[in-house]
Amino acid sequence: MNHVAGETGLLVELIEHGAHLLPSQGPISVFVHHNTLHAFEDQTFSAGVNAAADLYDCHPYLPEAEYRRAVACDRISSADLEHELFDELNDTGDRLIGHLGTLHYLRMSMLAYELFEGSEEEVRWSIDESDTLKRFRSDAPEASRRTAVEASYRWLVRDYNNGARSHCPLANSIEASVERLGGRSAIATWNEEEREAFCLQTLWDACLLGAQLHSAESRVSVDNPWRCSAADEAIGQQINPILIRFCAAFLDQGQAAATLPDRGRGFLQAFVSLHRNGWHADHWLDSLADRILEIDRDELSPEEVISLALDRMGVAAADQPEYLQRELLALRGWAGLLWQMETNAEWTPCPAPRGTLVEYMAVRLLLRELATSSASVSAVSASASGQDEGAASAPVCRAYVLFQIAQVCGWSGIDLLSLTNDEWATLWTELQRFPSRERRRVFHQAYERHYRDRALNALVQNGRKKGHLSTAKPQQPAYQVVCCIDDREESFRRHLEEVDPECETLGLAGFFGVAMYYRGLGEAFYRPLCPVNVKPKHHIVEEPVYSETEASRRRASARKVIGKAAQSATRGSQSILGGLLAGVLGPLATLPLVLRVVFPRRSGRLANTARRLVGSGRTRLAIEAGASAESPEANGYTVDEMAAIVAAVLRMCGLEGRLSPLVVICGHGSSSVNNPHAAAYDCGACGGGRGGPNARAFARMANDPRVRQAVLALGVAIPESTVFIGAYHNTCDDSVDYYDLDEAPARVTEKIRRARLSIDEARARNAHERSRRFESASLTADTVQALHHVEGRAADLSQVRSECGHATNATCLVGRRDWSRGLFMDRRAFLTSYDPATDNEERTVLAGLLGAVIPVCAGINLEYYFSRVDNRGYGCGTKLPHNVAAMLGVMDGAGSDVRTGLPWQMVEIHEPMRILFVIEAPPKVLLKIMANNAAIDRLVRGSWVQIASIDPDNNELLLFQRGQFEPFVDNGEKLPVATSSLAWYRGQRDHLEFAQIDPSRGTSVGGLL
Repeated sequence: MNHVAGETGLLVELIEHGAHLLPSQGPISVFVHHNTLHAFEDQTFSAGVNAAADLYDCHPYLPEAEYRRAVACDRISSADLEHELFDELNDTGDRLIGHLGTLHYLRMSMLAYELFEGSEEEVRWSIDESDTLKRFRSDAPEASRRTAVEASYRWLVRDYNNGARSHCPLANSIEASVERLGGRSAIATWNEEEREAFCLQTLWDACLLGAQLHSAESRVSVDNPWRCSAADEAIGQQINPILIRFCAAFLDQGQAAATLPDRGRGFLQAFVSLHRNGWHADHWLDSLADRILEIDRDELSPEEVISLALDRMGVAAADQPEYLQRELLALRGWAGLLWQMETNAEWTPCPAPRGTLVEYMAVRLLLRELATSSASVSAVSASASGQDEGAASAPVCRAYVLFQIAQVCGWSGIDLLSLTNDEWATLWTELQRFPSRERRRVFHQAYERHYRDRALNALVQNGRKKGHLSTAKPQQPAYQVVCCIDDREESFRRHLEEVDPECETLGLAGFFGVAMYYRGLGEAFYRPLCPVNVKPKHHIVEEPVYSETEASRRRASARKVIGKAAQSATRGSQSILGGLLAGVLGPLATLPLVLRVVFPRRSGRLANTARRLVGSGRTRLAIEAGASAESPEANGYTVDEMAAIVAAVLRMCGLEGRLSPLVVICGHGSSSVNNPHAAAYDCGACGGGRGGPNARAFARMANDPRVRQAVLALGVAIPESTVFIGAYHNTCDDSVDYYDLDEAPARVTEKIRRARLSIDEARARNAHERSRRFESASLTADTVQALHHVEGRAADLSQVRSECGHATNATCLVGRRDWSRGLFMDRRAFLTSYDPATDNEERTVLAGLLGAVIPVCAGINLEYYFSRVDNRGYGCGTKLPHNVAAMLGVMDGAGSDVRTGLPWQMVEIHEPMRILFVIEAPPKVLLKIMANNAAIDRLVRGSWVQIASIDPDNNELLLFQRGQFEPFVDNGEKLPVATSSLAWYRGQRDHLEFAQIDPSRGTSVGGLL
């Protein structure tokens, strides 16, 4: 065993290094958005998505057809494509390809028209069985068609019969074409169709000849014995079902009726114990008992099991890294979940012990060894002799691409035949350099450019309307509402400002600086409420107030009785007698389900009433250290820690020195039923949790006189008249709840009433704007009907689209609200409040803000991007077949790999594009922050995000391109103006352009000033 022992350390390193390629999605109950391709962030975006596409067999961009539809509806303009090609080609765009035109012209033609690129069989069928050689493409410009036809006919009549035939390489083909069309005597009488048929036949023959004689040589196929052949896939289909069931049992968080035996001994020993004396119907598992006996007898470690399996399968040391990576990615969803539960889920009820991923690989390779040894010789040979299928495509396929391009460009076969060998080589090289994936890349960049330029232009125009912002004097509003930066709050804030222009709204990462493990009343476990890149140090609990202690205990006992009864009923139904009773009483159980579908809003209200009967009553947060007598593990904050949080938050969002008498701190989350991905709609800044507890905790901290005194010592003054109120906005049903209102002093009662009335109207309007994206909602509904509609969606058991979530997110603004107030941004912008005037020279406030905002918003944006461009590979497909596994993830049906990413119903209306950050800070400040923060620098310089700067000194807007900030020149187009948001979006379901909302002015003719 010495040689094995010497290899084990290297094997562990290889496996744990390969783990960075696995999905980093943790438990679905705390869904945290992240960059799906986080493992490729050390590369540029373009290189990373292409490398991942090859590794995972996924798409890096949308299909060409979708981009072409965007062109058709002016979502991408010709100017956008022209700009992208100019940036891409620089001076080489003017290089001529013979007499056919410039490289820029060739690529624009390939972008302008759809090119079919099929297999050789498909191409030959099209040539032989369709009218491809008789009729030009229907989308070919008439001028191009006429030019090519006339050139071909003129050459035939004038040159071919006067000596050109003797040296024409297509003479025999031309003669055959002429004979098919009636012979030489009929040439002079050919009609337009016959001339066109001759032109196309000659063109095709020229393309095919050029492909055969001048195209680059095919790449040599390379033997790759570890590629995933048909035999490998067959073996995978044998071992994967066993591993899927076992992984689900090993990671189970309480869903299973029984606990997996010996789980505490680790993945390998639990597997060994389960299968030591088991009988297997599959003959390929007959030797499993012998392998288990060997593991027990020799006390083999997981690393030694892996080494022996690789040895017995004949995997050489040089091939082991690639082989292990392939096996690790074979069930990458389950493998990734095992790794997350091992390394990043210590707070869960049943985390995975250290070394679980290595032990998983030991079991996987043990099973693969057995399956391989029992496979037929022919199957093994097929696996070992698979060829790399990367050989160049057949000449007929390359010729067909050129044939299509020539038609739209007006090139005749004679034009192609006149090319020199060097010109042919240039033409084929350029065609090969611009395949579908490259065209999609350019399309996508133009797609992003189109939106980016309009977004920046809108900000410039909106800022210009208000003059030089740096000279604006602060005014004290009637009240202030601090929301999460979430893009769904953009419309909520906009409507609130329209309802009550004297209020001020601000945006801050929705954990409000309170990073904590939180356990609500009635909850069994703590969960983190903070960004995923932050590790909380404090445990906070919700407890009943003293007067409610006994009542709370009775409610807790009632909940326990109800829970045990439900659990007993579920398990009892699995017995023979229970099954009979379920058959008899089953119809009664369907009544609540039917009500949830037929009358979702009413049944939801009944359910809420029932929950209140066994609910919490009045509660408090034990946020101070030592404040909880019932939960001694809760280590709350000290007064100094609370003061540091409050001071930092007030500085971050620019409230220092300008607090109004009432400040509402509003967290957010989402509620829906029968939705495994419910946490994906919650607050990303709270790690997939709901931000209500954070808002409540911050308000209690800021209201504490001791904290205010300590905050003053830090240089931030909170007026004695200012009162903070915690609130929670449910973005699914648009309800707003308030915390601890009974503790508010009487002096702010009227302001609270005013704020609540305005918020009630704003949430109804917000529901109305949201409803325009739901096909089941009427476009003619009023705000009350729209609010009822979204309340029904949240309680509907059959609803797979409870809300659109972050779909359509595209921008993030970090700066003063003046830049975006009164600007309709279509719920597509994260809004982060920051006042450069209140920051210090080192810009520590901005650095702290961006340290949380950029990773969180980029993670949300990129997960939506990848789940949209390839919902099968990067997303998790449709919700309809999803089945919750181990209370940690979803599978398709009863057994599949864990589906990571977002379901189709969350991303179907999303426009996938990299997020644009617009930050109010000088470029040199942003460059310094990038230099000091590797994560931000990697995202920006790698082009995983886009970033622009608004210099607060002169309001100049600059865009980060080619490694530096360059001035952005707006197009001068004036923004449309509408009297209200409703007037702008009324009757529309699709994405809308930017518009200024000005109640004093009506919508102008044509929508423009």
